[in-house]
Amino acid sequence: MNSAGRVRAASVIFMLALLCGPARADEAYGLMRVRDLTPLGFLRLDMRPANALPMQSKWAFETEVATQNTWAMSANVKEYLQSLESSGRRQLGPAELDEIRALPGESYLVDLESTTVDLTVHRRLSEQWSAYLIASGVTYGGGSMDGTIERFHQAFGFNSAGRPAVSRNQVNTIFNLKSGRYASFSAPTSGGLTDPTIGLRYSVSSLPGPWSMSVEAAIKVPIAGRRLLLSSGRTDYGVEAALQRRGLHHALYVDVAAVYFAGDTFPIRQEAQVIPTVIIGYERAVTARTNVIVQGYASTSGYSRRQTDLDELLAKKYQVTLGLRHRRGEILWSFGVTENVQNMNNTPDIGFMLGLNYLPARN
Repeated sequence: MNSAGRVRAASVIFMLALLCGPARADEAYGLMRVRDLTPLGFLRLDMRPANALPMQSKWAFETEVATQNTWAMSANVKEYLQSLESSGRRQLGPAELDEIRALPGESYLVDLESTTVDLTVHRRLSEQWSAYLIASGVTYGGGSMDGTIERFHQAFGFNSAGRPAVSRNQVNTIFNLKSGRYASFSAPTSGGLTDPTIGLRYSVSSLPGPWSMSVEAAIKVPIAGRRLLLSSGRTDYGVEAALQRRGLHHALYVDVAAVYFAGDTFPIRQEAQVIPTVIIGYERAVTARTNVIVQGYASTSGYSRRQTDLDELLAKKYQVTLGLRHRRGEILWSFGVTENVQNMNNTPDIGFMLGLNYLPARN
Protein backbone atom coordinates (compact mmCIF):
# COMPACT_ATOMS: atom_id res chain seq x y z
CA MET A 1 0.00 0.00 0.00
CA ASN A 2 1.54 3.31 -1.04
CA SER A 3 1.61 6.45 1.08
CA ALA A 4 -0.92 8.33 -1.03
CA GLY A 5 -3.48 5.52 -0.70
CA ARG A 6 -3.04 5.32 3.05
CA VAL A 7 -3.36 9.05 3.51
CA ARG A 8 -6.54 9.09 1.39
CA ALA A 9 -8.06 6.22 3.36
CA ALA A 10 -7.29 7.88 6.70
CA SER A 11 -8.62 11.22 5.44
CA VAL A 12 -11.93 9.69 4.30
CA ILE A 13 -12.49 7.98 7.65
CA PHE A 14 -11.62 11.12 9.57
CA MET A 15 -13.87 13.35 7.48
CA LEU A 16 -16.78 10.94 7.93
CA ALA A 17 -16.28 11.17 11.68
CA LEU A 18 -16.30 14.96 11.53
CA LEU A 19 -19.50 14.99 9.48
CA CYS A 20 -21.29 13.24 12.33
CA GLY A 21 -21.22 16.61 14.05
CA PRO A 22 -20.45 17.31 17.69
CA ALA A 23 -23.17 17.45 20.32
CA ARG A 24 -20.98 19.40 22.73
CA ALA A 25 -17.42 19.21 23.96
CA ASP A 26 -17.12 18.65 27.69
CA GLU A 27 -13.35 18.29 27.51
CA ALA A 28 -10.42 17.54 25.27
CA TYR A 29 -8.71 14.23 25.95
CA GLY A 30 -5.38 14.96 24.33
CA LEU A 31 -3.11 13.16 21.92
CA MET A 32 -3.19 9.39 21.66
CA ARG A 33 -0.49 8.03 23.96
CA VAL A 34 1.12 6.00 21.19
CA ARG A 35 4.85 5.75 20.72
CA ASP A 36 7.13 4.71 17.89
CA LEU A 37 6.68 0.94 17.43
CA THR A 38 9.50 0.48 14.93
CA PRO A 39 11.34 -2.79 15.62
CA LEU A 40 14.66 -2.08 17.34
CA GLY A 41 13.81 1.63 17.46
CA PHE A 42 11.09 1.35 20.09
CA LEU A 43 13.66 0.10 22.63
CA ARG A 44 14.96 3.65 22.80
CA LEU A 45 13.30 6.12 25.11
CA ASP A 46 10.38 7.65 23.26
CA MET A 47 8.54 10.51 24.94
CA ARG A 48 4.81 9.72 25.04
CA PRO A 49 2.55 12.59 23.97
CA ALA A 50 1.36 14.63 26.94
CA ASN A 51 -2.14 14.01 28.27
CA ALA A 52 -4.52 16.98 28.09
CA LEU A 53 -6.57 15.90 31.11
CA PRO A 54 -5.41 17.52 34.35
CA MET A 55 -4.94 15.25 37.34
CA GLN A 56 -7.71 15.82 39.88
CA SER A 57 -6.65 13.15 42.37
CA LYS A 58 -3.33 12.20 43.89
CA TRP A 59 -3.11 9.09 41.70
CA ALA A 60 -4.03 8.15 38.13
CA PHE A 61 -3.39 5.00 36.12
CA GLU A 62 -3.26 4.09 32.46
CA THR A 63 -2.64 1.02 30.35
CA GLU A 64 -1.79 0.84 26.65
CA VAL A 65 -1.56 -2.31 24.55
CA ALA A 66 -0.15 -1.86 21.04
CA THR A 67 0.34 -4.43 18.27
CA GLN A 68 2.26 -3.74 15.07
CA ASN A 69 3.05 -5.63 11.88
CA THR A 70 6.26 -4.84 10.02
CA TRP A 71 7.14 -5.89 6.48
CA ALA A 72 10.15 -3.78 5.53
CA MET A 73 13.04 -4.45 3.17
CA SER A 74 15.62 -2.99 0.87
CA ALA A 75 14.79 -2.58 -2.80
CA ASN A 76 16.97 -5.51 -3.91
CA VAL A 77 15.27 -7.91 -1.44
CA LYS A 78 11.85 -6.71 -2.61
CA GLU A 79 12.78 -7.43 -6.23
CA TYR A 80 14.17 -10.84 -5.26
CA LEU A 81 11.02 -11.88 -3.35
CA GLN A 82 8.74 -10.66 -6.13
CA SER A 83 10.64 -12.89 -8.55
CA LEU A 84 9.67 -15.88 -6.35
CA GLU A 85 5.95 -15.11 -6.11
CA SER A 86 4.99 -17.20 -9.14
CA SER A 87 6.33 -20.39 -7.51
CA GLY A 88 4.26 -20.03 -4.37
CA ARG A 89 4.95 -19.53 -0.69
CA ARG A 90 7.96 -20.85 1.14
CA GLN A 91 9.63 -20.63 4.51
CA LEU A 92 12.86 -18.72 4.12
CA GLY A 93 15.91 -20.78 4.97
CA PRO A 94 19.65 -21.08 4.33
CA ALA A 95 19.26 -21.27 0.54
CA GLU A 96 17.26 -18.04 0.34
CA LEU A 97 19.61 -16.39 2.82
CA ASP A 98 22.62 -17.20 0.62
CA GLU A 99 20.84 -15.81 -2.43
CA ILE A 100 19.88 -12.61 -0.58
CA ARG A 101 23.43 -12.13 0.66
CA ALA A 102 24.68 -12.58 -2.89
CA LEU A 103 22.51 -9.70 -4.14
CA PRO A 104 24.48 -6.60 -5.17
CA GLY A 105 24.54 -3.86 -2.55
CA GLU A 106 23.23 -3.84 0.98
CA SER A 107 20.17 -5.88 1.86
CA TYR A 108 17.82 -6.20 4.77
CA LEU A 109 14.44 -7.71 5.64
CA VAL A 110 12.25 -7.35 8.74
CA ASP A 111 9.10 -9.49 8.85
CA LEU A 112 7.55 -9.75 12.32
CA GLU A 113 4.86 -8.62 14.70
CA SER A 114 5.28 -7.35 18.24
CA THR A 115 2.91 -6.44 21.02
CA THR A 116 3.87 -3.97 23.73
CA VAL A 117 2.16 -3.33 27.05
CA ASP A 118 2.71 -0.13 29.04
CA LEU A 119 1.45 0.32 32.60
CA THR A 120 1.73 3.90 33.87
CA VAL A 121 1.23 5.23 37.38
CA HIS A 122 0.88 9.01 37.80
CA ARG A 123 1.34 10.82 41.13
CA ARG A 124 0.23 14.43 41.56
CA LEU A 125 2.77 16.33 43.64
CA SER A 126 1.09 19.74 43.52
CA GLU A 127 -1.32 21.69 41.31
CA GLN A 128 1.41 22.01 38.70
CA TRP A 129 3.85 19.18 39.32
CA SER A 130 3.33 15.45 38.77
CA ALA A 131 5.53 12.38 38.38
CA TYR A 132 5.03 9.09 36.59
CA LEU A 133 6.49 5.61 36.26
CA ILE A 134 6.03 3.44 33.14
CA ALA A 135 6.60 -0.31 33.33
CA SER A 136 6.73 -1.99 29.91
CA GLY A 137 6.91 -5.39 28.30
CA VAL A 138 6.96 -6.80 24.76
CA THR A 139 6.26 -10.07 22.97
CA TYR A 140 7.60 -11.02 19.52
CA GLY A 141 6.17 -13.43 16.98
CA GLY A 142 4.97 -13.96 13.45
CA GLY A 143 1.56 -12.70 14.43
CA SER A 144 -1.74 -13.16 12.66
CA MET A 145 -2.22 -10.04 10.54
CA ASP A 146 -0.32 -11.09 7.40
CA GLY A 147 -3.36 -12.59 5.67
CA THR A 148 -5.60 -9.61 6.43
CA ILE A 149 -2.98 -7.16 5.16
CA GLU A 150 -2.46 -9.12 1.95
CA ARG A 151 -6.21 -9.30 1.26
CA PHE A 152 -6.49 -5.56 1.86
CA HIS A 153 -3.66 -4.89 -0.59
CA GLN A 154 -5.27 -7.13 -3.21
CA ALA A 155 -8.72 -5.55 -2.76
CA PHE A 156 -7.39 -2.06 -3.43
CA GLY A 157 -4.76 -2.98 -6.00
CA PHE A 158 -1.71 -2.13 -3.92
CA ASN A 159 1.72 -3.61 -4.53
CA SER A 160 2.26 -6.92 -2.73
CA ALA A 161 5.95 -6.06 -2.04
CA GLY A 162 6.89 -9.73 -2.19
CA ARG A 163 4.64 -10.90 0.66
CA PRO A 164 3.06 -13.81 -1.36
CA ALA A 165 6.50 -15.44 -1.71
CA VAL A 166 6.90 -15.99 2.04
CA SER A 167 4.91 -18.10 4.50
CA ARG A 168 2.43 -16.07 6.50
CA ASN A 169 2.74 -15.34 10.19
CA GLN A 170 6.45 -16.17 10.36
CA VAL A 171 9.38 -14.20 11.74
CA ASN A 172 12.12 -13.35 9.24
CA THR A 173 14.89 -10.88 10.00
CA ILE A 174 17.94 -10.46 7.80
CA PHE A 175 20.30 -7.54 8.35
CA ASN A 176 23.33 -6.57 6.33
CA LEU A 177 23.99 -2.96 7.40
CA LYS A 178 27.40 -2.89 5.77
CA SER A 179 28.28 -6.52 6.60
CA GLY A 180 26.64 -6.70 10.03
CA ARG A 181 25.39 -10.11 8.69
CA TYR A 182 22.66 -10.98 11.15
CA ALA A 183 19.96 -13.53 10.22
CA SER A 184 17.04 -15.13 12.05
CA PHE A 185 14.15 -17.26 10.75
CA SER A 186 12.34 -17.29 14.08
CA ALA A 187 11.86 -14.83 16.90
CA PRO A 188 15.26 -14.38 18.62
CA THR A 189 13.33 -13.97 21.87
CA SER A 190 9.69 -14.48 22.75
CA GLY A 191 9.76 -11.23 24.73
CA GLY A 192 9.95 -10.01 28.29
CA LEU A 193 10.12 -6.87 30.38
CA THR A 194 11.76 -3.83 28.84
CA ASP A 195 13.32 -0.86 30.60
CA PRO A 196 11.06 1.26 32.84
CA THR A 197 10.71 5.01 32.35
CA ILE A 198 10.55 7.62 35.12
CA GLY A 199 9.25 11.12 34.34
CA LEU A 200 8.48 14.49 35.89
CA ARG A 201 5.91 16.92 34.42
CA TYR A 202 5.23 20.62 35.02
CA SER A 203 1.98 22.24 33.85
CA VAL A 204 2.21 25.94 33.02
CA SER A 205 -0.71 27.82 34.56
CA SER A 206 -0.10 31.39 33.37
CA LEU A 207 -1.10 31.07 29.70
CA PRO A 208 -4.17 33.02 28.51
CA GLY A 209 -7.61 31.61 27.71
CA PRO A 210 -7.72 28.44 25.65
CA TRP A 211 -3.98 27.82 25.72
CA SER A 212 -2.19 25.38 27.99
CA MET A 213 1.33 24.02 28.09
CA SER A 214 3.34 21.39 29.89
CA VAL A 215 6.99 20.44 29.95
CA GLU A 216 8.49 17.21 31.16
CA ALA A 217 11.69 15.26 31.49
CA ALA A 218 12.11 11.48 31.54
CA ILE A 219 14.77 8.81 31.90
CA LYS A 220 14.82 5.20 30.70
CA VAL A 221 16.59 3.04 33.27
CA PRO A 222 18.30 -0.25 32.22
CA ILE A 223 17.60 -2.18 35.43
CA ALA A 224 18.77 -5.58 34.16
CA GLY A 225 21.58 -4.74 31.72
CA ARG A 226 21.70 -5.41 28.01
CA ARG A 227 19.18 -8.01 26.77
CA LEU A 228 18.57 -8.97 23.15
CA LEU A 229 15.58 -7.03 21.73
CA LEU A 230 14.58 -6.00 25.26
CA SER A 231 17.17 -3.47 26.40
CA SER A 232 20.23 -1.67 25.07
CA GLY A 233 21.67 -1.77 28.58
CA ARG A 234 22.17 2.01 28.43
CA THR A 235 20.41 4.99 29.97
CA ASP A 236 18.45 7.37 27.71
CA TYR A 237 17.17 10.85 28.65
CA GLY A 238 14.45 12.98 27.11
CA VAL A 239 12.64 16.32 27.34
CA GLU A 240 9.30 17.34 25.89
CA ALA A 241 7.20 20.48 25.54
CA ALA A 242 3.48 20.21 24.73
CA LEU A 243 1.31 23.13 23.60
CA GLN A 244 -2.48 22.78 23.46
CA ARG A 245 -5.26 25.06 22.28
CA ARG A 246 -8.86 24.10 23.03
CA GLY A 247 -11.91 25.42 21.25
CA LEU A 248 -15.62 24.81 21.76
CA HIS A 249 -15.71 21.51 19.86
CA HIS A 250 -12.10 20.86 19.02
CA ALA A 251 -8.49 21.08 20.16
CA LEU A 252 -5.10 21.44 18.51
CA TYR A 253 -1.91 19.91 19.89
CA VAL A 254 1.80 20.29 19.19
CA ASP A 255 4.40 18.16 20.97
CA VAL A 256 8.13 18.67 20.47
CA ALA A 257 10.61 16.28 22.09
CA ALA A 258 14.31 15.50 22.05
CA VAL A 259 15.80 12.24 23.34
CA TYR A 260 19.43 11.58 24.14
CA PHE A 261 19.86 8.05 22.82
CA ALA A 262 22.95 6.53 24.46
CA GLY A 263 23.56 4.11 21.56
CA ASP A 264 23.30 0.36 21.08
CA THR A 265 25.31 -2.57 19.75
CA PHE A 266 22.56 -4.62 18.02
CA PRO A 267 22.30 -5.29 15.15
CA ILE A 268 25.29 -2.97 14.68
CA ARG A 269 26.97 -0.37 16.84
CA GLN A 270 25.15 2.97 16.99
CA GLU A 271 26.77 6.02 18.49
CA ALA A 272 25.13 8.25 21.10
CA GLN A 273 22.99 10.97 19.52
CA VAL A 274 20.03 13.29 20.04
CA ILE A 275 16.85 12.24 18.22
CA PRO A 276 14.13 14.90 17.79
CA THR A 277 10.42 14.13 17.43
CA VAL A 278 7.42 16.27 16.47
CA ILE A 279 3.75 15.29 16.90
CA ILE A 280 0.85 17.42 15.66
CA GLY A 281 -2.76 16.49 16.36
CA TYR A 282 -6.31 17.69 15.85
CA GLU A 283 -9.16 16.49 18.08
CA ARG A 284 -12.88 16.90 17.43
CA ALA A 285 -15.90 16.17 19.62
CA VAL A 286 -18.43 13.75 18.12
CA THR A 287 -20.68 13.49 21.18
CA ALA A 288 -20.51 14.81 24.73
CA ARG A 289 -18.30 11.88 25.73
CA THR A 290 -16.69 10.75 22.45
CA ASN A 291 -13.94 12.44 20.49
CA VAL A 292 -12.01 11.57 17.33
CA ILE A 293 -8.42 12.59 16.72
CA VAL A 294 -5.87 12.46 13.93
CA GLN A 295 -2.21 13.00 14.68
CA GLY A 296 1.02 12.86 12.75
CA TYR A 297 4.40 11.69 14.05
CA ALA A 298 7.76 12.63 12.52
CA SER A 299 11.22 11.65 13.72
CA THR A 300 14.72 11.32 12.36
CA SER A 301 16.39 7.97 11.78
CA GLY A 302 18.79 6.56 14.35
CA TYR A 303 21.18 5.44 11.58
CA SER A 304 23.79 7.42 9.68
CA ARG A 305 25.99 6.87 6.64
CA ARG A 306 28.55 5.28 8.95
CA GLN A 307 26.16 2.37 9.51
CA THR A 308 24.34 2.07 6.19
CA ASP A 309 24.03 3.52 2.71
CA LEU A 310 20.38 2.45 2.33
CA ASP A 311 18.07 5.43 1.90
CA GLU A 312 15.23 3.32 3.33
CA LEU A 313 16.92 3.25 6.74
CA LEU A 314 18.33 6.78 6.62
CA ALA A 315 15.02 8.45 5.77
CA LYS A 316 12.88 10.24 8.33
CA LYS A 317 10.06 8.26 9.94
CA TYR A 318 6.47 9.42 9.39
CA GLN A 319 3.41 7.83 10.96
CA VAL A 320 -0.25 8.88 11.14
CA THR A 321 -2.67 7.74 13.84
CA LEU A 322 -6.45 7.93 13.68
CA GLY A 323 -8.04 7.54 17.09
CA LEU A 324 -11.34 7.31 18.91
CA ARG A 325 -11.70 8.31 22.59
CA HIS A 326 -14.67 7.73 24.89
CA ARG A 327 -15.03 8.68 28.53
CA ARG A 328 -17.56 7.37 31.01
CA GLY A 329 -17.14 8.52 34.58
CA GLU A 330 -13.59 7.96 35.71
CA ILE A 331 -12.66 5.66 32.79
CA LEU A 332 -11.29 6.88 29.45
CA TRP A 333 -11.08 4.35 26.61
CA SER A 334 -8.88 4.90 23.57
CA PHE A 335 -8.52 3.02 20.30
CA GLY A 336 -6.13 3.99 17.54
CA VAL A 337 -4.87 2.76 14.17
CA THR A 338 -1.37 3.81 13.06
CA GLU A 339 -0.10 3.71 9.47
CA ASN A 340 3.32 4.51 8.10
CA VAL A 341 3.40 7.15 5.36
CA GLN A 342 5.96 8.56 2.93
CA ASN A 343 8.71 6.03 3.74
CA MET A 344 7.34 2.49 3.79
CA ASN A 345 10.44 0.54 4.76
CA ASN A 346 11.56 2.08 8.04
CA THR A 347 8.35 1.90 10.11
CA PRO A 348 5.60 -0.68 10.78
CA ASP A 349 3.01 -1.25 8.05
CA ILE A 350 0.18 -0.95 10.53
CA GLY A 351 -0.35 -0.82 14.27
CA PHE A 352 -3.31 -0.94 16.65
CA MET A 353 -3.49 0.57 20.11
CA LEU A 354 -6.01 0.05 22.89
CA GLY A 355 -5.75 2.23 25.98
CA LEU A 356 -7.55 2.53 29.30
CA ASN A 357 -7.11 5.43 31.73
CA TYR A 358 -8.42 5.49 35.28
CA LEU A 359 -8.82 9.14 36.32
CA PRO A 360 -10.48 9.38 39.74
CA ALA A 361 -12.13 12.60 40.89
CA ARG A 362 -10.33 15.10 43.10
CA ASN A 363 -9.54 13.95 46.60
